This record gives sequence, C-alpha cells and structure tokens, in this order.
Amino acid sequence: MFTPPLYKQRYQFVKDLVEKHQPRKVADLGCADCSLLWTLKFCKCIEELVGLDISEYEMKDNMHRLAPLPCDYLQPSTRYFSVTMYQGSVAVKDPVLLNFDMVSSIELIEHLESAELEMFPEVVFGFMAPALVVISTPNFDFNHLLPKSTLFRHPDHKFEWRRVEFQNWGLNVADRYDYSVEFTGVGSPPADAEDVGFCTQIAVFTRNYMETVEMVNNKSGTKHVYKTVFQIVHPSLQDEKYLRIAVVNETMHQVERIKRSLWNDGRPVEKEGDPQHLNTERKHCPFSDANKWRKNYAPSEAETNAQKAGCGPVLRKNKVYIPLQYLFCIPKLQQLCGTFEVLLKMIAGKIHLNHDGSAVKVKVEVDHDASLISES
Repeated sequence: MFTPPLYKQRYQFVKDLVEKHQPRKVADLGCADCSLLWTLKFCKCIEELVGLDISEYEMKDNMHRLAPLPCDYLQPSTRYFSVTMYQGSVAVKDPVLLNFDMVSSIELIEHLESAELEMFPEVVFGFMAPALVVISTPNFDFNHLLPKSTLFRHPDHKFEWRRVEFQNWGLNVADRYDYSVEFTGVGSPPADAEDVGFCTQIAVFTRNYMETVEMVNNKSGTKHVYKTVFQIVHPSLQDEKYLRIAVVNETMHQVERIKRSLWNDGRPVEKEGDPQHLNTERKHCPFSDANKWRKNYAPSEAETNAQKAGCGPVLRKNKVYIPLQYLFCIPKLQQLCGTFEVLLKMIAGKIHLNHDGSAVKVKVEVDHDASLISES
C-alpha cells in the first residue's frame, strides 16, 4: 500500500516537471481515462494539451472531465487553453504532435507489442522530438514485494523490465536521438528492501539540440492518420467575445460602486466603526458599519487622484456622470483592457454614455424608503 496511491504519485511527478519547466504544449501518450490530462489542465503554463490513446471508447467515456466548467465561462482565464484528444497508435507518426514542448508516456510501454515497442523511440524521439520526454514503467525487481497473483502486475502487460533493462533501453534511446536521460521513480520500497529500487521506474529525457522551424517543416508533410475524438477551446480573455463580456460586467460593477459612493456623499464618519456616530446626513446609507461602507463603495487611491485632477464623477440632479478616463484609472479595468482604446471598443453599444461619448450616464432614483434605484 502506498500513500498517496502510486498512480497519484506518478501524476504528481509529471505535474512537478511541468511546474519546473513551464511547457506550453504538452501531449500525453496512452492517456486512457484522462486522469493525467485532468491533473495537468490546472497548470497555468499549458496552452495546448493533447491526449493520444488507442481506445476511442475509453476516451469518449472520460473526455467530459476536460470540458470547461460553468465557472470557466463566468470568470474566463487570461490564458489561451485548448484540449484535443486523438485516437491512434504511438507506433505511427502524425504531424499533429510536432513541435511539442513535453511528452509524457506513463505506464504505457509495457502494453506495447514488440513491433510497436521497436517503433516507439523513432516516433517519439525521432519524429515528435519534444524538448522533454518522461516515461514510466513498472519495476520488475519490486514485484516480489507485492501480492503474487500473476507474473506481471496487469494481464495486458507484454513485459516488465528490471531496472538494468530499463536503464539500458533508455541510455540507448538517448544516445541514438541526442537526448540526455536521468532515472528515478516513485513508490519507495520498505526500509529493509531498498536495493530493489522504486516500484515505478521513471526516465526523464532532455533534448540536447534546438529543433529549428525548418526541421519541423520537413516532417509536417507526413500523412495525418490520427482520428480526432474530442476538441475544445476553453473560454479565455484572449477571445474578444469573452473579453467584451468581462469588461462590460466589470464596468457596470464599478459604475454601481461609484454611484453608491456619490449617493452617500463619501464623507468620513466622525468615529470609525461606531454606528451612533455616523454622519446624520448619511443616515440613508445602506450600511450602518462605516468600515463595511468604505470597503464596498469608498473611492480607491487611483480614483481619488483622478478626482483631484478634475476628471472625477459628478452627480447632477438625478443623474450620475462617470468619465471613461476616470473608469480607466481603476486597476481591474486597466488590467482587462490594457489600453483606453480597448475599453472604448469593448463597451461600445453595451453601456449607455452621454451625448459626446466621454462618460457613462446613470439615472438615479430614490424610493420612499430611501433605497437606491438606478437605470442605465
């Protein structure tokens, strides 16, 4: 028994490699039930995640785990992120897996027939040629410590290598395709059996040369043979559609906050945090606690500076006018838009402006209970 379970240790090992090397494009060969892909989808550096497996049924049965969640649409990420899954053999070349930063093959090679295993290095290291390759496989030396039901750990395993066999194979592959290799593993043995090594043995290959655009282009003419099973692009602020929604929502949120601040006059209380000392002219304030009011509605430092510069919001009769330049000084909107021109483009036709388009105009009404009502 391992704690955490051995499969989780393997996935965590790959995730740690991703966090260390920050690859943008990652492919998992033999992705099966998509568990490793699901783990890696939360790594913020990854922009393109690809899975390959021979079993279309198993991928279709689990691919929903890689779809966006409702919260991903409500709060789109700042990064571009796509997930694609292909049905195909790791012994066959396809240009869709060219130019990747990292390729993982976790507990796969022991399932390959001898002819497939012979082709595997040429496909992965010769053709795909990613900057980083991580391969794991059972360590046969460890097997005598496990419950003995069969010779191998799984009935579909075609072989299980001893440490020396795996290391010889890895060193030969590294030498043939100009990679460096390091051997390690997960699943430590008991204290009295340390000589058997890890339960799962792992090889991490690092490419020793820079792959040029020309080298990739020379291989890109290879025939496409993989079948696309699943493909989706997650909502991202790099997509103008989602950026527009985010900017409009944030602008309206800030407009509401500023309007409330103006309505409550923004004057400080005489004694902070004591409801009985609240300014009597602000007794219609929806909050009796001054700290809560400041947190929700009080102007930020950037807004205060803009106000001093003469471009702050104003209240005229029952209308609030908030200059767009004033809104753009708010850090969240600056972060979303980048430039003032992008702010103008995103809110065009979505938010009601004054006659010259320089300010947001909001109508304010107060009912008999002194509750604030607004209409854009």
